Amino acid sequence: MDTENSVMSSFDFLSGEQVVDEDDDDDDDEDEDLEDPSLPKIKTGILSSGNLVEDMDNETEEVLNEFSFLSGEDEANDGSKETSEWVVNFQNSSARNRPLVSGSGMAPPPPAPLDAVDAAALGLSPHVDSIDGNLGLGELAQLTVNNEAEGGFDLSANPESCRKQWSAKYTLRSHFDAIRALVFHPVEPMLITASEDFTLKLWNLQKTIPAKKSTYLDVEPIYTFRGHKAAVLSLVISGDGTVCYSSDLSGHIQGWIIPSPNIDPYETYDPSVLGPSFDGHTDAVGGLSLHPSRPLLASCSSDGSVKIWNIQTKVCTLTISTEEDGKPVSIDFVRPEPCQVVVGYETGACTIYDAESGKVIVKMVVEELCRINRVVSHPTLPITVTAHEDRQIRFWENGTGRLSHAMVAHLDAVTCLAVDSSGIFLLSGSDDCSLRLWNLETKTCVQEITAHRKKI
Repeated sequence: MDTENSVMSSFDFLSGEQVVDEDDDDDDDEDEDLEDPSLPKIKTGILSSGNLVEDMDNETEEVLNEFSFLSGEDEANDGSKETSEWVVNFQNSSARNRPLVSGSGMAPPPPAPLDAVDAAALGLSPHVDSIDGNLGLGELAQLTVNNEAEGGFDLSANPESCRKQWSAKYTLRSHFDAIRALVFHPVEPMLITASEDFTLKLWNLQKTIPAKKSTYLDVEPIYTFRGHKAAVLSLVISGDGTVCYSSDLSGHIQGWIIPSPNIDPYETYDPSVLGPSFDGHTDAVGGLSLHPSRPLLASCSSDGSVKIWNIQTKVCTLTISTEEDGKPVSIDFVRPEPCQVVVGYETGACTIYDAESGKVIVKMVVEELCRINRVVSHPTLPITVTAHEDRQIRFWENGTGRLSHAMVAHLDAVTCLAVDSSGIFLLSGSDDCSLRLWNLETKTCVQEITAHRKKI
């Protein structure tokens, strides 16, 4: 008993001593952050052991009574407030993709940015510049995307009229210098190119190999035509695809017999591919044209002359001197007429001649002279189309010589033109490294190809 009494007496100090909170140091920092001067303070400091529980119960009940006014308002307004918020936010497009939150105590997701409809529903001013219609995108909301493939077509009127955007399919790598001319075979899936490396190459587009560093297919040439001693500048092919003609910087014109598309690329040289040659020009021949139905070949040269050749007899039947208009740079047979040629000059002049007599049929009325780089005749209409150094393409009436239309077509000089056989589309090439396809009826660009790059 003595031992028990001594042990119990050692705990008597608790009845008179004051209890100090052991976590006082740790809780002080938290209490300072959570302390609100408008609320009664709960004494967490020094309390007597006798009235500790009683004081805590009284003060807790007092604090809860202070907040009792919130419970009634929350119950009364909880449903209407949540419903109002979700009705407003559901009108916003971004809120439609979020699930509605039922009254399960789950906090709703943050509201979407307000637009004019949301602001009006909340009684706010709709003129909120920073969030009006931008959906939080900032400056990106002012950007627009322009799809050139869809720009010229009304999808609502005719969905089938939308054309697929062109993309590169083949890559042809074999020439060692710039390619100055190319023609497609009229029957076979073949292409002939002429280059400043003095050669022509024949390509079979059905014989492809996978490229090593590209997703495109590579095409290797199946034949190389060698015979020119200067850069090849121009190239034309016959209507049946059996013969082609090329001209070079020295004034030489060479004919070629086109081999079979199934020729072995590693066969020995066959001299039978060498066709007739035409010599008569003393300077570079920059333009050639074949008559669509007669055995006639037209050429224009920097020596200031235009020549008409009979490809059967290999004889020049007509020479036209053009010294007063300057140097001719491009020539084409006028398709609707039986025997006329249209010639474009570096001075900007454009003239139609009779291919039999050499007389001037009509001169185009040119108000602003600018170098012509290419001239083509429309295959079905009496219209001549010219490509100019000032980035423009011009359309001329063959009967009167008047300018019917002019348009800025590229960002740099327009260097080449081609019209399809039906006369619906025009393809143009430029020094800006782009190709553009034009609808001749509306004079609008429907496709653009920018796969080329400038020569270094």
